[in-house]
Amino acid sequence: MFFTSLITPLILLVLYSTFLSNVYEDTFRSALEAAGATVSDRLIGGCVGGELVSSLLAVSCVTVAFCSNLLMVQDKISGARQDLTIAPVRPGTLALSYYLSTLISTLLIGLLAAGVCLGYLAWVGWYLTAGDVAALLLDVVLLVLFGTALSSCVNFPLSTQGQASAVGTIVSAGYGFICGAYMPISQFSDGLQKVISFLPGTYGTSLLRNHALRGVFEEMENQHFPAEVVKAIRDSVDCNLYFFGNRVEPGVMYIILLAAIVIAVGIYVAMNLLTAGKHR
Repeated sequence: MFFTSLITPLILLVLYSTFLSNVYEDTFRSALEAAGATVSDRLIGGCVGGELVSSLLAVSCVTVAFCSNLLMVQDKISGARQDLTIAPVRPGTLALSYYLSTLISTLLIGLLAAGVCLGYLAWVGWYLTAGDVAALLLDVVLLVLFGTALSSCVNFPLSTQGQASAVGTIVSAGYGFICGAYMPISQFSDGLQKVISFLPGTYGTSLLRNHALRGVFEEMENQHFPAEVVKAIRDSVDCNLYFFGNRVEPGVMYIILLAAIVIAVGIYVAMNLLTAGKHR
C-alpha cells in the first residue's frame, strides 16, 4: 500500500507536466503579452511549474491519506481488527495507532513528493528562497494532518471492500475539484465559489500556491510588470482568495486549516469513544 500510494503523486506529476503545462503556459503567455509585458520562458516555466506543483501536493496530501487509511477498513474485512480488540489493548491506543500509522506513511510520501516537485521547479524555473521551501513543507505537513484526520473520520464506519472502493473513488475524483487544484476556484460561478470558500482544503491549496509562486510574482514586480496584471494573475490562480468579497489573509488561512484539523481529530476521538462504549 505504501509503494502504491507513492506512485500516485509521481503519476500526477507526469500527467500534469505532460498535458496541463502547455495549457497553463499558453494562458499565462497570452495574458501577459496582451498586457504589453515581455516575459522570458524561464519566468513562464516558474509560474506554470508553481501552479502545477501546488495542485499536485494539495491533492496528494489528502487522497494519499485516504489510500493509506484503508488499512483500518481492510483489518475489519480480514478479521485482524477483531483479533486486536480482544487483546489487552485500550480502544484509544488502537485508534491512535491507526491514526499515527496513516500520518507517518502519508507524511513520508508527501515529503518525497515535495522533493520531486522541487526538483521539477529547479528544472523549469526556480524562484524560491529557503523560506519559501520551508513554508511549502509546512503546508504539506498541515495538509497531511488534515487529510489523515478527515480520512480517519470517513473511513472509521466503513466495514466492506465495496464501501472502501466507493469512498476512494469519490475522494480521488472529486477532491481535486472542490479544493481548487484541478481548476482554479476563480473559474467557478459566484455561487459555487461561496460554497467552496467554506471548505478548509481550499485554503490549504491557496497556501501552497502562495509559497510556490511568491518568488515568481516578486520577479515580475522587479521587471516592472504592471501591478494590476500581477494582481490579476494572483487572483486567477487562487493566491488571493475571497470570502464573500473579502480577501482572506494567509494568517487566517493557517487558522482555518488548524481549526479544521482539531475539529476532525476531535470527531475521530468521539467516534472511537462512542463505539468503545457500545461494546462494553
